[in-house]
Amino acid sequence: MKKLFVGSLAWATDDQSLREFFEQFGAVTKAEVVRERDSNRSRGFGFVEFEDDAAADKAIAEADGKELDGRAITVNEAQSRGPREGGSNGGGGYRGGNDRGGSRGGYNNNRSDNGGGSFRSRSW
Repeated sequence: MKKLFVGSLAWATDDQSLREFFEQFGAVTKAEVVRERDSNRSRGFGFVEFEDDAAADKAIAEADGKELDGRAITVNEAQSRGPREGGSNGGGGYRGGNDRGGSRGGYNNNRSDNGGGSFRSRSW
């Protein structure tokens, strides 16, 4: 099984039209347009999985640069995403085994800069 990344999708492209387009190359296991969490609007890219690696290779060779729903699409093999860098609180996600008992992202749990009152951090 091989997974392809499909970029430059038209806003109107949905899972079904993506699947139908790629079925000309072989049996499609899954076709999904990635959408924004809040608005459900397309993010302009998606993924297609093929049962057969040869069909996926054919799709890369023949579909890259072709038009789907009025837009020239880019097609290549999907790359697995490495570890994600993290947060805005000066850290990078969970850090266990430090001297603060495993606080998250380097957040200072002893901060009291809000007018002299105490500040209690949320339990994440």
